[in-house]
Amino acid sequence: MRQQAPRKHGTRAALLAVGTLTLVFGGCRKAAVKRPGESASQSAGPPSLYRPASLQLTAPPTYQVKFNTTKGSFVVAVHRDWAPLGADRFYNLVKFGYYNDASFFRVVPGFVIQFGLSPNPRLSQIWSQAMIQDDPVRHSNLAGTLAFAAAGPNTRTTQVFINLANNSNLDAMGFAPFGQVVQGMNVVEKIYSGYGDAPPSGHGPDQNRIMMQGAAYLKKDFPKLDSIETASIFTPSERSTDEGATSRRRTGRAVQGNH
Repeated sequence: MRQQAPRKHGTRAALLAVGTLTLVFGGCRKAAVKRPGESASQSAGPPSLYRPASLQLTAPPTYQVKFNTTKGSFVVAVHRDWAPLGADRFYNLVKFGYYNDASFFRVVPGFVIQFGLSPNPRLSQIWSQAMIQDDPVRHSNLAGTLAFAAAGPNTRTTQVFINLANNSNLDAMGFAPFGQVVQGMNVVEKIYSGYGDAPPSGHGPDQNRIMMQGAAYLKKDFPKLDSIETASIFTPSERSTDEGATSRRRTGRAVQGNH
């Protein structure tokens, strides 16, 4: 399944189909919907990215995610009360490493940046069936906020977009932000946009081919795309430690310079 945000212009969400489904921004449900014929045993056992039903942790009320990318780092603060189901899904995907090495495959300047298809096509295909239900829209799609893409009502899976502008028109379309970039928005704005939107609006990657071929397709045909190196849950205590270490390094350099 391919998911995509609405296009920049127009009063209705413009959808791009992948197979028999289309992509728009949408909401998220905590627990993955079982596929037809899925048994309880498929969600039993240790958590695994290859069994979406096994990843059903409840997220903390607030948490932060640090993205290390090929353009630098940025931090997202997630608020579970904005969109509980979306916040839970995002928490599980980050915690178990789904977004590591994923590319920013759709970048529309002044509108959105989209990511969330795995470099491993098998994972993308598995998670395309792990849909969650929509959250009510409780926070507007302002610049820097994140929301899930979708293929219609109650079809959110793994794809996320970052708003590059105040896209409050998306609120009425059901796209429910769950977090916001709180550090490094300047990094986000530098993510490579030269390929433009996805076809037919631009010359960017085709989501169907990403689903089927993964990183091999992107590296061959879109080598300039930026990507996520790692995404990890980032606690305030870790941030303090990082800032303290940076301060000590700066102090050390200053002292050395005075000798």
